[in-house]
Amino acid sequence: MDFKFCPQCGEKLFPKVCGDEGEIPFCNKCGRPFFSFSYTCVICLCVTEDDSEIALIKQKYVSDSYVNVAGYVKRGEVPENTAVREVREEIGLETVSCGYVGSYYHAKSDNLMLGFICKVRKAELKTSVEVDSAEWFPLKYAQQLLRYDSIGWNLLNDHLKNVEKKRKVSEESHEVSQ
Repeated sequence: MDFKFCPQCGEKLFPKVCGDEGEIPFCNKCGRPFFSFSYTCVICLCVTEDDSEIALIKQKYVSDSYVNVAGYVKRGEVPENTAVREVREEIGLETVSCGYVGSYYHAKSDNLMLGFICKVRKAELKTSVEVDSAEWFPLKYAQQLLRYDSIGWNLLNDHLKNVEKKRKVSEESHEVSQ
């Protein structure tokens, strides 16, 4: 978000050099800068505990394609709690474990998306009013359902790389123990 007016007093902001940040919108009345920021959101890859299936949703107001569960971080909420809350709210599942994968920038909506793997027990998906439909899919098949190079697609691929690394390490340690 780029500020043009002071969110505290309403005065027009003017550029002022602030250290090594360069020119920043500044309120002369309040005597403070207002740095631009992106809204923070979570995006959740909801996978079964054995990494065999993924739950994807459709939200017509977002996309015609399948997407991941996602939502805004509320004031005072830590991102891990947001991920757990969004999974519960959007598809009615309880998260068994939740792990941060990485950050992704969504330019279209100026959102910083924090990617999480949410391990869930497979159960019937119960959608909220903001979700048009939800389905379980084999994990590898999900790559074809998510829009190529979308944040959800990249989060899935980052997770698949981690799953493959763990599999290789497990095989190597098994070979060493024999």
